[in-house]
Amino acid sequence: MKKNLLNTVFAIAGMMLAVSCSTTRVLQEGQKRLQRNEVIVINPSSDFSASSVTPYIRQTPNSSFFGLNPFLSIYNWSDNQDKGLKGLFKKIGEPPVIYEESSVSISERSIESRLEYLGWFNSKVESEVVETGDKLVSVRYYITLGQRYRISDISYDVPEGLEFSQDFLADTLSSTLRVGDFLSEEALLAEVNRSVNVLKNKGYFSIDRGDYSFEADTLRQDGTLSLKYKVQATGAPLCKVHIGNVNISYPEDLRFKESVLKGMNLIKPGDIYNETAISNTYSRFSALKVFNRVNIDRKQVADDVLDCDISLSNSKLQGFKADFEISTNSTGLMGISPQLTVYHKNLFGGGEWLNVGFNGNFQFRLDDNVHSNEVGTSISLSFPKFLGLSYDRFKGASVPRTELSLAFNYQSRPEYTRNMLSASLGYSGNVNKKFIYQIYPLQLSYVRLFDLNSDFAQKLDRNPFMKYTYQSHCDLGLGFNLSYSTSSDVIPKTSYWTVRGNGDISGNLISLLNPLLKTGDTGEKLIFGAPYSQYARAQVSVSRGFRFGNEDRQSIAVRLLAGYGVAYINSTEMPYEKQFYCGGASSMRGWQARALGPGYSKMDETFSIPSQTGDLKLEADIEYRFPMFWMVEGALFAEVGNVWKKTDVDLGALAADWGFGIRVNMDLLLLRVDMGIRLRDPSLERKWLDPLTALRTRGFGIHFGVGYPF
Repeated sequence: MKKNLLNTVFAIAGMMLAVSCSTTRVLQEGQKRLQRNEVIVINPSSDFSASSVTPYIRQTPNSSFFGLNPFLSIYNWSDNQDKGLKGLFKKIGEPPVIYEESSVSISERSIESRLEYLGWFNSKVESEVVETGDKLVSVRYYITLGQRYRISDISYDVPEGLEFSQDFLADTLSSTLRVGDFLSEEALLAEVNRSVNVLKNKGYFSIDRGDYSFEADTLRQDGTLSLKYKVQATGAPLCKVHIGNVNISYPEDLRFKESVLKGMNLIKPGDIYNETAISNTYSRFSALKVFNRVNIDRKQVADDVLDCDISLSNSKLQGFKADFEISTNSTGLMGISPQLTVYHKNLFGGGEWLNVGFNGNFQFRLDDNVHSNEVGTSISLSFPKFLGLSYDRFKGASVPRTELSLAFNYQSRPEYTRNMLSASLGYSGNVNKKFIYQIYPLQLSYVRLFDLNSDFAQKLDRNPFMKYTYQSHCDLGLGFNLSYSTSSDVIPKTSYWTVRGNGDISGNLISLLNPLLKTGDTGEKLIFGAPYSQYARAQVSVSRGFRFGNEDRQSIAVRLLAGYGVAYINSTEMPYEKQFYCGGASSMRGWQARALGPGYSKMDETFSIPSQTGDLKLEADIEYRFPMFWMVEGALFAEVGNVWKKTDVDLGALAADWGFGIRVNMDLLLLRVDMGIRLRDPSLERKWLDPLTALRTRGFGIHFGVGYPF
């Protein structure tokens, strides 16, 4: 094993050496590659960071990964040829950034302008070009920070005798410009934007950034200045306006309830003009997903009257969505998970969403009769209203929706057959499109198991905890799904944070009826002839994506995930469908779904299809994503994690894997295939595996999926 591991290390080192060489071979005579930009501050200040000006350097060196330029090296293998294998290298690789002398002087001026904007007046930027190797140069930018001026006093110049003057001066208590602060164009612009937003929400429709100006006296010797803050009308008079007529129009062939339009609209005749009400109305109409375009035209018909015309154009109301996932592992077990959803976005003419879903999960081996079939159907109806509350109770950009759902699932496994009927009532919505919530005050499910295999039934009789997990039961409780992300893109194009959490609490309400319920053979209370489940569980994950490199085309994504559940009083174990598992297309990809853990456990041979679950889950993932050619991306990843039973938690049982993947990024849709290779398998006597051993002993998994895994 040591020899295999040593060979692997040498092989990887050789590959790294190969991609780190020959980064200038395609350059023409006289050309040099820009290797590095450096920003050096001659007179450093704790208030200044070089990162605030680096984006203003015109030329950016080639992207690198731990000091290496693998795709630049691949490009150089092409020898600038467009055909054959060399042509493929050229498409996959990244061309060298050729040093341009003219870009340096442009960068100097851009940095000086940026420093002026940040409040460092009369700063100087000089450059030095350093040859760091054969046909390699680095550019050093030396910054001498200029003078900064603190604001000693602020005076205001506004029109006298107007209501506007009173409102403006009252708002100066909230001004972001303060005596003692450093003056900068950045600070002035931020204050103007703040003030304009506040005044527009107070009815001053015509106020504009062009109405603001500032005068500063910087001739003092003590580094301070006097600032005059001026507002003068350059267009229409600075007076409050009221809403006049409000008209809502939409295509005649679109059936839509006037009561919903009236409830969603926050622009009311007679109200003082409010910019936020306009913006929120736009968001509320757009969120209905019935209208392809929402336009709010504002026309000032008098000095103090504004008419609003809201025009709506309908979108495609019906359609379907399909999803497909395939996975396989080293034992030849295949998994296919198709999903089809048919939808209607305006079922009753009031923005009601109907979704009818069909899904399946089929697992099998090609060389024997082992198989598992799971099919399900669901129907949900979502109303654009919080049932029981009027539209007037919600003034923001989002109105919570009420969701009713009903689902049936049938599962046939070698060990048993199971049916599950479920229903729920919930509310969903978002805050600023970043915080998304789904709250279910009522979740009901009934699970029935039958046709148990005789060997499986005997094992259940010998294991009371396992027997409880695999029995018919009733589940009544509440649940929630919460998500916050700094990016609303389906496929993030910028750096981002995402936090997700979900949880369930079940059985507490039914427990109030315990005196009236029948008691089972083992002491548990029964409802509809089956024990009801009583438990609490929660899971939270935190993801962070970093974009970097040339045009931010590379990224590193990391995720931390933890989940815990506990059964109590009427239950000794959580229901099987609520327990945690690892493995699959988005979790510990060296294993198939439910094939890892719990803890040090080997695969339970009672089950022909993996069914390893636990009460506790911990996982950490990191993935490096990089462009290759056309829409094709590559990925390298590593993961560590496992699940445990609450009575046997040992972090020494952490599993680990690594792997690589290929993705086709179509902007709104991403298709991927990943291969995960086990690095540490806690169920083995020799837990650490080198790549050759893992492949030889079938310690890998291949997964097809849609979207990034996290």
